[in-house]
Amino acid sequence: MLCIAAFAVSGYSSSYHRAGHKPFNPLLGETYECIREDKGFRFIAEQVNHHPPVSACYAESKNYKFWQDVRIKSKFWGKSMEILPVGSVHLELFSSNSHYEWNKVTTCVHNIFSGQRWVDQYGEMTIRDLTYEVTCKLTFVKASYWSDKRHEVFGTVVNKQGDVVCNLSGQWTEALYCGTAPTAKCIWRPGTMPEDFELYYGFTRFAIELNELDQQMAKLLPPTDSRFRPDQRLLEEGNISAAENVKSQLEQFQRERRKQREESGLDYQPMWFRRETTKDGKEHWVYNQKYWETRANPGFSNISFPEKLWDPL
Repeated sequence: MLCIAAFAVSGYSSSYHRAGHKPFNPLLGETYECIREDKGFRFIAEQVNHHPPVSACYAESKNYKFWQDVRIKSKFWGKSMEILPVGSVHLELFSSNSHYEWNKVTTCVHNIFSGQRWVDQYGEMTIRDLTYEVTCKLTFVKASYWSDKRHEVFGTVVNKQGDVVCNLSGQWTEALYCGTAPTAKCIWRPGTMPEDFELYYGFTRFAIELNELDQQMAKLLPPTDSRFRPDQRLLEEGNISAAENVKSQLEQFQRERRKQREESGLDYQPMWFRRETTKDGKEHWVYNQKYWETRANPGFSNISFPEKLWDPL
């Protein structure tokens, strides 16, 4: 459970370095695959809905499988914007037959029109081991204008009997500790940022690796893969102004495609995920088990895709 808690917290650390730029939202139908033989996993994501925006992803290895769909609601407060995620994250560990589920907390971007932007994360995160009924409850503390303390997170791990077995504390930007001071043990720290990361959208070392594209890989990827986004390529080259201009063009092309579908009475159908409804009426997206099979045979170059995301650029 401690490792899962550290993993859940770690996903927020890089947001601290990207507050100054508007995020590049995926286009409807955009995909991304990641195969890391050195780390023993493969991952696929697809933008499955546009209004509201929904991204679905699935990862697997010989040790686990991981899936989630990312949906958000937003609230505008004049000088700040809250981003409230909807849905759950799931992880199954094969060795222990454990199924973990957790929610995400609220993200708030401050000073969106003036001054220096900064990001805060706050709210309650509950991580449940649905197999062994162990629970971790984490509180991301909301920053206060009257205090210089920011990014604080604390919580507890509770067993099936309701006993606290571990206390957690730290900052989602710096470290997470298990235990009580002065003997608390550090269970996570973020990696060091690359040189000149401010010029490259605040990308971490891992994020920079994700956009690599060689000739051999290009032959295997579907044309919808994010690596082919011209604005993203400009971003990696450090040309932020040109990247944002191209991004605006791509979003305009997306609006035009949507208008054409509406005029034709057509509904968009994702290629690699399907929508399901749980017994309690909640909607979620699940992997349809077709992406890797299609990649292997007949290959993406031998099938047709309903829309060209980057044309006419």
